Amino acid sequence: MTDALSITCGQHSEAGRKPVNQDFHGVLVPENHQLRSKGIAVAIADGISSSNVSQVASESAVAGFLSDYFSTPDSWSVKQSAQRVLRATNAWLHAQTRQSQYRYDRDRGYVCTLSVMVLKSATAHLFHIGDARIYRVHDGSLEQLTTDHRLWLSADESCLTRALGIGHQLDIDYLSLPIQAGDTFLLTTDGVHEHLSERDMATIICGAGSDLTVAAQMLAAKALEQGSEDNLTAQIIRIDSVPRERDSSELHRQLGDLPFAPELSPGQTLDGYRIVRQIHASSRSHVYQAVDEASQRPVALKVPSMELRDNPRYLEQFLAEQWIAERVRNPHVVRPFASAHPPSYLYLATEFVEGTTLRQWMLDNPAPDLNRVRDLIEQIGKGLRAFHRLEMVHQDLKPENVLLDAHGTVTLIDFGATRVAGLQEIDGHDETTHPRGAALYSAPETFLGEAGSWSADLFSLGVIAYQMLTGRLPYEADVPKLSDRRQLRKLGYRPARLYRHDVPAWVDDAIERAVHPEPHKRYPALSEFLFDLRHPNPGWRSRHRPPLIERHPVVFWQGVSAVLLLALLASLALR
Repeated sequence: MTDALSITCGQHSEAGRKPVNQDFHGVLVPENHQLRSKGIAVAIADGISSSNVSQVASESAVAGFLSDYFSTPDSWSVKQSAQRVLRATNAWLHAQTRQSQYRYDRDRGYVCTLSVMVLKSATAHLFHIGDARIYRVHDGSLEQLTTDHRLWLSADESCLTRALGIGHQLDIDYLSLPIQAGDTFLLTTDGVHEHLSERDMATIICGAGSDLTVAAQMLAAKALEQGSEDNLTAQIIRIDSVPRERDSSELHRQLGDLPFAPELSPGQTLDGYRIVRQIHASSRSHVYQAVDEASQRPVALKVPSMELRDNPRYLEQFLAEQWIAERVRNPHVVRPFASAHPPSYLYLATEFVEGTTLRQWMLDNPAPDLNRVRDLIEQIGKGLRAFHRLEMVHQDLKPENVLLDAHGTVTLIDFGATRVAGLQEIDGHDETTHPRGAALYSAPETFLGEAGSWSADLFSLGVIAYQMLTGRLPYEADVPKLSDRRQLRKLGYRPARLYRHDVPAWVDDAIERAVHPEPHKRYPALSEFLFDLRHPNPGWRSRHRPPLIERHPVVFWQGVSAVLLLALLASLALR
């Protein structure tokens, strides 16, 4: 049994000598599964004194973050979730200023500083804009973890260089660091830390013992005593426990205690599913076509192999497939089957797709029409983009994992290798340093120890497009043999036009860019590759400008005639 993440918190905020408190702060500790999937959020904001509405900005920034962060997909990483929310908040605050009487004076608009700490699993994620501060209390002293975004113009005059709502663009400082039980963090606004030394603050916190609320009150009182004329806010967070084993325990609680299903055969019934036939069998899993007896609808059942029942890593991956299938909703991604009864064995039930694999389709269509290839690649791309929007990478895109029904509709299957950023932060295991999918379709960088990104899915899609057109692979079997970057740089693309002369040069150019050995030289977005498969890229046009005789044959021959005439006249003049 793993420990849950838990904290003790002490907070205090007051206006001090000012009539209005423009600071705002908050902590949210979810009581459900989000404690693991999203973590604990702590936020502190400070309005600027030149604005009469900055207290609205502070409250909106903190309350908005604590609400919206926990509304982002569980599959997103903390960094992705927090930065999306912060940029949306910044845009809203800036729009409020633009629509108000302060639109020509940003220092009087809806502007504030904001510092956020998200604690997830055994990691603290820090996001910072402005001059509030986050400290770590260590051995009776303070370690400042954030940098003040403030420019001092003189000994008495300064201005903020970054703040929420001050402009369209927002630069966010980000830092992640490991945490353990006993770690203590302090968040303060400048009304506190500009009037107390780090030693004084550390002494107060350590001297207050277990009552962190009293410590926060003492910090504000001491700063006020030292002459602070600003609002005063302090938050103290102590880590009481962290998970001993960082795993996706939500999945284990739901399915992990279920027994492995026995070997099945046609005619048998499992949890109301009548087995029709076995579709696929491997050392990792068995897939069956079945019928749900309650609804008479066809179902695909994926059952883990008994040989791997003692492999916890494989079990986690199998359990994650159910989690992923429930979250990716796209007409080109297989959907989980909604059963009316709970499972009594470990398996994955999805809707059954009546059709064939792309591998079989390629064998049946060795020289397909280019437009048909484009249509299939675009459908696969739409399915992949549904993964990428949720910060997931499929990582096992191959013809066997693409199904085509009788209407030509594509469906992606098999999420056993899918990388989910949000689960990766919970998972204590390091990312594998070798490809998790089929070697011949995996991106070169994954053979060199790099984690797969959406660009690796793009590479796999480009390889499939190339193979559909030519029946070959762009690098043959050279990619799985890579062991260092020197070998990667020697990879040579074999143009598709060598094997199929009706492939336009600009289509070949698009595929070559999609399967470039270096990830940063591929397309910056999957949609750009799909677009270039149907439209010549302007960059290709400039690099492959047709000769004058093809562009303007009349002008070419007029020029040749003129040159010949001049040569003739010159020869006559010399006689």
